[in-house]
Amino acid sequence: MDPRKSPMEVEQPLLPLQQNPPEYSIGYPPPESYPSASGQPAQHYGAPAASGLYIQGPYPGQTVVTVQPPANVSFSPLTSPEPDYLCYSIFTLLCCCLPLGSAALVYSVTTRDANMFGHQPIASRNSRMARILNHVSVAIGLLLWLIFVIRIILVIIPRL
Repeated sequence: MDPRKSPMEVEQPLLPLQQNPPEYSIGYPPPESYPSASGQPAQHYGAPAASGLYIQGPYPGQTVVTVQPPANVSFSPLTSPEPDYLCYSIFTLLCCCLPLGSAALVYSVTTRDANMFGHQPIASRNSRMARILNHVSVAIGLLLWLIFVIRIILVIIPRL
């Protein structure tokens, strides 16, 4: 190809897409057409119709498997639910230590959910973790308040 010539001056097409596509072989009978009531040309739907050549069924040597419908599983709440410490968690969230109180609140809510769905081991584990986090949060909160009071006392008393 000569770089000085423009693409329009070249006799050969630039891309194979510019050529006419080859003629398709006629191996299928024409598809069934459905008549149109609105006066529009008939539209063709579906795959080409074969006259008895193909029969629907399993392949030779293939076994047929019957699939059962899914079983409906209903959850029932526990008869003796684990304590969820939700009020305790809200108290520690607001009054003691915000990060540990919020973690305890999450465990309390998951304990409540596990109790509602009947998951005893998950409810027991989350209840225990909520209680531990609440106790640690109260201990940290009391320690911080104690340090604050001692600090105020040490700052105010020497000035008097």
